[in-house]
Amino acid sequence: RTSPCVLLVATPILHLQAMEGGGQQQQTHKVHRKSKSGKKKLTPKSGTEGKANNNPRAFAVQSINKARRRVAHSLDKDTKKHHVPAIDRSPVIPPPLVVAVVGPPGVGKSTLIRSLVKRYTKQNLNHIQGPITVVSGKARRLTFVECNNDLNSMLDIGKVADLVLLLVDGKFGFEMETFEFLNVLQTHGFPRVMGVLTHLDQFRNVSKLRKAKKVLKHRFWTEIYDGAKLFYLSGVSRGFYPKTEVLNLSRFIAVMKFRPLIWRNTHPYVLADRMEDITDPELLRLEPKADRTISVYGYVRGTHLKPGMKVHIPGCGDMDIHHITLLPDPCPNPDRDPNKKKKKLNEKEKLLYAPMSDVGGLLYDKDATFLEIGGDNKRVDTDGTSDAKAKLIADMKALDQEDEGPAIQLFKGSTLLSGKRAAEDDEEEEEDEE
Repeated sequence: RTSPCVLLVATPILHLQAMEGGGQQQQTHKVHRKSKSGKKKLTPKSGTEGKANNNPRAFAVQSINKARRRVAHSLDKDTKKHHVPAIDRSPVIPPPLVVAVVGPPGVGKSTLIRSLVKRYTKQNLNHIQGPITVVSGKARRLTFVECNNDLNSMLDIGKVADLVLLLVDGKFGFEMETFEFLNVLQTHGFPRVMGVLTHLDQFRNVSKLRKAKKVLKHRFWTEIYDGAKLFYLSGVSRGFYPKTEVLNLSRFIAVMKFRPLIWRNTHPYVLADRMEDITDPELLRLEPKADRTISVYGYVRGTHLKPGMKVHIPGCGDMDIHHITLLPDPCPNPDRDPNKKKKKLNEKEKLLYAPMSDVGGLLYDKDATFLEIGGDNKRVDTDGTSDAKAKLIADMKALDQEDEGPAIQLFKGSTLLSGKRAAEDDEEEEEDEE
């Protein structure tokens, strides 16, 4: 291919040659130009010609995986410049992560919590009330909280949730409460959000199901961000979701990384696991509207909580802290021995702590604590350890055996009679009568 500039220059030369030849025209050819790029230039020739300038790295990608990693690394470096480094003030043994299960009524929130608790602890929950703490791994604990379908509960959950499982009815679609909750999260610092589609077993046509998944996924990406994780839960079998789908969801929760939020990283806060009214009953009998003294139990998150600080209780206002006590962890992390590498937890380490629910034989009411005694068929390990319920029952039985009861003196100068001795005397009298 010859440029127009070359043609304009070559035309006068041909004309002069024709005039010098005495009217006889001579045909001339262009000088051959060697290719400077293209396939012929890159193809090696026989001998040494063409090998010096052959550099395939300049024109082709040798490894797709290396190129992808190189591009991803450069993009990660550029993205890190946009975020200010945040200081993680969590202690060496961090408190359990708060996982909020949010959705409209009838979408399957309780079923999802029961399925996840069954997956982590192999225990069944019949009545879900209050926070439920489980040991999900060697270094991670989770606290599941079910959010009610009202704005006050959404505001409270949005302040403390580390991870939100947003349940959406796949047959009905998104509802107004879902968008309201997302607006609340934007105000309080957006935590990690994972979508869960339920009631997919109501689709009879496969093409309609595929289309509904696609539409809901793109609508969910519009609200959160492109590429947000969305899980699909098909049907319910015997009160639980399928094991494979629950297993995939639990694995994503186990490996998820969290970025510390600024407000929570600078303020202490407590999600109450249980509370007790320790006001004097006689004072309440004389004056039912007297000020109450409440004891609240829970994990402290954020910074340190000190005595004398003012705390805000949603719905009650600002209160003064009278006393703070450090209690043993009711759901501790498994003991990590540096000499032993464990791949999974054993059955003894899969703990469940749900004081407001009917689990473990302990049920906390407003003014009392109920303990289910049951039979003596509880398994105790060979090393003398057992779970909290069996240990508590054993301690109560030991106290009953050691306690001799109140001592009574019938006459002045006589010996003291205890309950145990009185029972022995009664047995001796019964033997004498026989």
